[in-house]
Amino acid sequence: MNMSVDGDHRFVEGAERSTLRALLKIQDDLSDPPGADPGITRFLYEEYHEQSRDWKRQLYYRFKPLMPRWFQLMLRKRYTGVQAALKFPAWPAEPLLTEKVEQYLRALVEAHSTVHRLAFWPDGHRFCFVITHDVEWDTGLRRAPAIVELEKALGFTSSWNLVPERYPIDWSIVDGLKADSCEIGLHGLKHDGRLFESLSLFTKRCEKIHAYARTWDAVGFRSPSTLRNARWMSTMNFEYDSSFPDTDPYEPQPGGCCSVWPYFLGSMVELPMTLAQDHTLFEILGQKDISHWRDKVGWIAEHGGVAVVNVHPDYMLTHDRLQLYEDFLRFMKTVPGMWHPLPREAARWWKERNLSAVRRGADGWHIEGPAALRGRILRTVSVNGVVTNGTVE
Repeated sequence: MNMSVDGDHRFVEGAERSTLRALLKIQDDLSDPPGADPGITRFLYEEYHEQSRDWKRQLYYRFKPLMPRWFQLMLRKRYTGVQAALKFPAWPAEPLLTEKVEQYLRALVEAHSTVHRLAFWPDGHRFCFVITHDVEWDTGLRRAPAIVELEKALGFTSSWNLVPERYPIDWSIVDGLKADSCEIGLHGLKHDGRLFESLSLFTKRCEKIHAYARTWDAVGFRSPSTLRNARWMSTMNFEYDSSFPDTDPYEPQPGGCCSVWPYFLGSMVELPMTLAQDHTLFEILGQKDISHWRDKVGWIAEHGGVAVVNVHPDYMLTHDRLQLYEDFLRFMKTVPGMWHPLPREAARWWKERNLSAVRRGADGWHIEGPAALRGRILRTVSVNGVVTNGTVE
């Protein structure tokens, strides 16, 4: 893994696919309107703020193993006032990229009258919903079967991210998850907050992380505590990553990619975490219902994004907490236009979509590439000054 040469190349490769034009998959024969700014790399890779090493965060993780759980929560809760004061990205939803998309489409329509593009999701679905679980301790893994039974009863499936070198893994439980069509992913190596402490440590740990991924047949990764470095992570050999929130001021590393749509991080698809984590909502902020999740899902669906939720089994130890999750899943069943894949399936679709194009032929508009069978073409026009989208049959 050549971090100085190949790493930079792959990072740039991902950046080239991170434009509004690439995101929307605009028909090939349309030029960008004069003055249009299709670039969004600065936000997707969090280049809008300095990614310097945070000595306070490093100090916290050095002493975290010595702190009782109640003391950790107390520190996190006391810090929420400082975190909530952050103005950008806005929380719970940052509209910057959704507004850029709307402005770009409007400019295209004004310049060309009609725009054809590839819909975000297959088979006419309006938005995507992905369930993930980060298993921080073996106690959380032991809770997995009960949670899976709840999900199965309501018609859902999920991905489970395990930490290889933090706790003993009961493979009988993991085999049961696989038998129930769940996905297994990697959640770092040790979950000690040190993965990005230095480039040399990151490189050394990635060798082990990739070895575990091959052994486990895992294609997805999430960084512990969502600590992240876009440039370093662009060298990782996974099909997808899901470590970047769209916006989250309450994580140890605040910020976000500002996107409710997937994008590319090197060769990986990034599935941004677009719903607040259960730990943030119920442990840190003390919320008692699912109103935040419900409202954010509505906003994501409106913009055709991906709703990625991360629910920790380690914190679902009471009937009330499990009931909140059940309430959320029952709500999701009522939202029209939902596509509910595993994260690996969502990532593979996004790669197929990226390799496809919308073109006009003798018999009309069609999709060329691997998304041809399941993709849909959207026709964007302006009606009485309002930009609208319709499906081309």
